[in-house]
Amino acid sequence: MSGQLMPCSPQEIGALFLFEKLSPEQLGQLCAAGRVERFEPGPVYTEGEPATCFYVMIEGTVVLSRRVGGDDVEVSRTSQRGVYSGSMQAYLGDRVRQAYNNSMRVTEPTRFFVLPADAFARFMQEWFPMAVHLLEGLFFGSKNTQRAIGQRERLLALGSLSAGLTHELNNPAAAAVRATATLRERVGKMRHKLAIIAQGSYSPEVMANLIDIQERTAERVAKAPSLSPLEASDREDAVTDWLDDHDIQEGWRIAPTFVQAGLDADWLDQVAAAVDEEILPNAIGWLNYTVETELLMDEINDSTNRISHLVDAAKQYSQLDRAPYQVADVHELLDSTLLMLSGKIGQQIKVVKEYDRTLPRIPAYPAELNQVWTNLIDNAVQAMESEGTLTVRTALDHDRLLVEFRDTGPGVPKEIRSRIFDPFFTTKPVGEGTGLGLDISWRIVVNKHHGSLQVESSPGDTRFQVLLPLTAVENDSPEEGE
Repeated sequence: MSGQLMPCSPQEIGALFLFEKLSPEQLGQLCAAGRVERFEPGPVYTEGEPATCFYVMIEGTVVLSRRVGGDDVEVSRTSQRGVYSGSMQAYLGDRVRQAYNNSMRVTEPTRFFVLPADAFARFMQEWFPMAVHLLEGLFFGSKNTQRAIGQRERLLALGSLSAGLTHELNNPAAAAVRATATLRERVGKMRHKLAIIAQGSYSPEVMANLIDIQERTAERVAKAPSLSPLEASDREDAVTDWLDDHDIQEGWRIAPTFVQAGLDADWLDQVAAAVDEEILPNAIGWLNYTVETELLMDEINDSTNRISHLVDAAKQYSQLDRAPYQVADVHELLDSTLLMLSGKIGQQIKVVKEYDRTLPRIPAYPAELNQVWTNLIDNAVQAMESEGTLTVRTALDHDRLLVEFRDTGPGVPKEIRSRIFDPFFTTKPVGEGTGLGLDISWRIVVNKHHGSLQVESSPGDTRFQVLLPLTAVENDSPEEGE
């Protein structure tokens, strides 16, 4: 937007704090290269447009804002003479993308000293060569450091996740191996017991009854009810008494297995009625092996399903074989991240999920949102020092989707709350934090997803809130970078 051109006075611009140390000759060169413009209330420039000018306010009121989702969020409003904005990185030339990183508007007639970006860059390099070298070093050094430390942080996170996943996979895998070895032993004993029964002079009818009882016992195992510890203990006592009354050896050892499988004294009465008294001990032993093999096969099935579930969660978390940009269910992403971090979360932290399952799927970069969840959960766990409650909540917040991580840690002190999203800012001891986790999260949420990331904190109640648009932002595309 262009304003009304006005005369440029070297004395007037020399009174601005930015130019107060310049010589009369330098002020004259500024006026010759630049111009004074008067803008009526309204926009001056828009975020994302090519940064062509450097603006220094002479008088008036200026408002700076950033685009977040579909809204312009005000970040600064001031009437202080000499404030500046625009092409502040022009001295870096084409080594960086020269675009306005915010939007500027004025709320009353406002005068600016306006300097074209190429003139601003030339004066900086001619008048302040040492400062330009220092600023270039700071800018590119910070970028390189951020990139290097960010890569290192991702490798450390990957190592931690891999260790956690290996631990999680090891438990069901070891259980399956143990159950398989025990199953082999039980099947061998069952064959031996069957051979003993077969050697007796039993009628085909008795054998058919035994086979029928075995089948119905296996069906009963599959439908075994879930008992409370007190109910299980009472039933074990009753089954043990029944076995002792029928002269079954080591009834106390068999009873827990029968109870776990859903068998009770009434069922054993049916078994006793179906077979002769002399065959009952062998029949009970055979049924015990039947029950054990069914329970072991259930354990193997549960273990292998657990392994499969963990592998699926790892694929969901890493977004392997999935498009980088897609319509995703945030609950699936949250669940996979919580599962991947379960080893780090530990047993002393209670995880509470308060999901609004009616929320729609949203367009997103799922792998990068998983990185955000990882950083926020990891920070919450460290803040609580591995003991407390982590609440993950989703909800609809006007026209955006809210994902909130709440922890019961000591909270974020008010004096540093405004700095926690700054690059390299950390409260952790040296070597324990890079200060990039929240910065990376902020850039993923705000720059890449056009959402917002904010924190509300008090002792015992800290909430990091991620707000994401429900629909794709206009002009957004899968190819858009950070």
